[in-house]
Amino acid sequence: MNRSRKGVRRMKKRSTTLVLFVTVICCIVMALVDGVLRPSYAVKSAIKIAIFMLIPLVASKLDRSVLYLQLLRPTKKGFLPAIALGIGIYVVILGGYFLVSPFFDFSQIAGALTDNAGVTKDNFLYVSLYISFANSFLEEFFFRGFVFTNLKQHSGRKLAYIFSAAAFSLYHVAMMIGWFSPALFLLVMVGLVIGGMIFNWLNEKLDTIYCSWLTHMFANFAINTIGFMLLK
Repeated sequence: MNRSRKGVRRMKKRSTTLVLFVTVICCIVMALVDGVLRPSYAVKSAIKIAIFMLIPLVASKLDRSVLYLQLLRPTKKGFLPAIALGIGIYVVILGGYFLVSPFFDFSQIAGALTDNAGVTKDNFLYVSLYISFANSFLEEFFFRGFVFTNLKQHSGRKLAYIFSAAAFSLYHVAMMIGWFSPALFLLVMVGLVIGGMIFNWLNEKLDTIYCSWLTHMFANFAINTIGFMLLK
């Protein structure tokens, strides 16, 4: 019995270590892509798809106890609460923007979007559609599906909640460098941690990534609305 328990603990520790390692590596690679290489938006999107979908697949092949395909199973439950929460988040983000805009300068964001991310008035519609639907799915699959769900299964809720939300926030650092003043940047990072926690809670409560994906879409709708106003 003791040997069996020790074996289970070793397996859980191994799986936890693998998930943590993969998460750190994926975030570092995306930081290099966003902050150093800065390819075109289409190329960056293709790289992100490969990193966030294929590397977790490799991890699941290396360790059979690491979930992958199970994260993609369809579900019909929880969509109405997710939509309601998403609408609420949309209002909060947009309201927060109008509330703090008199105190912070957002004008540099438009320049950073064009210079660093390659987003212009001409391609904004296509980029915003990708961000709202595809990019939100990639982030939900990776941070809430692969990272949160696997850590929760192998190491417990505390590490899963804290690490996945922190990784989700830090992953945005490289792409947002130069967008905000230091004070506003810190506020955005804290907001991303809180958002990650909310998405984790949805994932845990409804046992699916699709509802947190739906709510994440509304958050991105709000961000795209602000981006549209800044690029006009």
